[in-house]
Amino acid sequence: MRARAFTAVAAAALVLAAGCSSGDDDGSGGKDAASSTAPAGSGGATDGGEPPPAKGSAKVVGTVAENLETPWGLAELPGGDLLVSSRDTGTVYHVAAGGGKVTEAGEVPGVQREPGNEGGLLGLALGADEMLYAYVTSDSDNRIVRMTYDSDGPEGNRLGAPDTVFRGIPKGGRHNGGRIAFGPDRMLYVGTGEAGDPALAQDKDSLGGKILRMTPDGEPARGNPEAGSVVYSYGHRNVQGLAWDDDKRLWAAEFGDQKWDELNLIEPGKNYGWPEVEGKENRDGFVDPVVQWPTPDASPSGIAFADGSIWMASLRGERLWRIPLDGTKAAADPQAFFDGRYGRLRTVQRASDGDLLLMTNETDLRGTPEKGDDRILRLEVS
Repeated sequence: MRARAFTAVAAAALVLAAGCSSGDDDGSGGKDAASSTAPAGSGGATDGGEPPPAKGSAKVVGTVAENLETPWGLAELPGGDLLVSSRDTGTVYHVAAGGGKVTEAGEVPGVQREPGNEGGLLGLALGADEMLYAYVTSDSDNRIVRMTYDSDGPEGNRLGAPDTVFRGIPKGGRHNGGRIAFGPDRMLYVGTGEAGDPALAQDKDSLGGKILRMTPDGEPARGNPEAGSVVYSYGHRNVQGLAWDDDKRLWAAEFGDQKWDELNLIEPGKNYGWPEVEGKENRDGFVDPVVQWPTPDASPSGIAFADGSIWMASLRGERLWRIPLDGTKAAADPQAFFDGRYGRLRTVQRASDGDLLLMTNETDLRGTPEKGDDRILRLEVS
């Protein structure tokens, strides 16, 4: 059967991305904090424009899917259907745009499945080459694989055999990174962790604790800081959030240790400090974060850009943060939504219709019969 073509629209979508804070990425965390002082669709993070207002709004307008198992990565297909990765089962699920029916698209072979471990089947991204890319923890490393997806194939057998395009990213029981996203330049960006070995973050010969930039075939992208290297930035502890603003600037969310979680503006070749620096220390040679949070309030995972703001999903913090931007800095203090209401929040992503998709991860829904009823929520934000 013919596989449905994935267009460049998916590749240019603002895809987003996590790891561990205060020892591990699992934490416990409410009221909605949804105030609105701005009309829908307002906001301006672009250079020379008006910054968005200090207060915005976020409202859940529907449930896209529910009863998901350890969901991690999210990719939108042309037409609005979704693909979701299950970290612990190594399975990709298909979510129908109409009605939210969840069916199995297939298992990705070679995924190390150890429930309770931060590795597994992690980030997903759609390429302009009509392929589905995935960040996978194998028995020996973390790697990037790609495969075809046949939308007309039978349930449980829609994925083609994976082809490894990049390997050798350090793995560990924690700090495996995992977010992948295609940038506006159609290059593949990869957030990695230092796999529990902080020294790797400062070692530019290691792939751990880095943001990587590569071609869709896994080769170093032209214009990288060092020719022949995929390393784009270094000194990271555990990057799981990637997003671009309207001026094509790259932002990344990063897990701190005992002090500060971070939102960073990423510049090629720069050193973001770990383990020498955590949070804002204003030390020569290191880039300070634009915004920082005490680790109980965040443990950031996926991020998205919409309406002039970065939106950041938090695991331990169990809330969605809005960070209004004025160019390269925050326009106002971060604003929290849904504090504790939906439990741990793994991924937030902007859909093709402009809404945000918010995915929970091992949540406690405060009154439902059991923990782990994870879901994808549709949000209207401004």
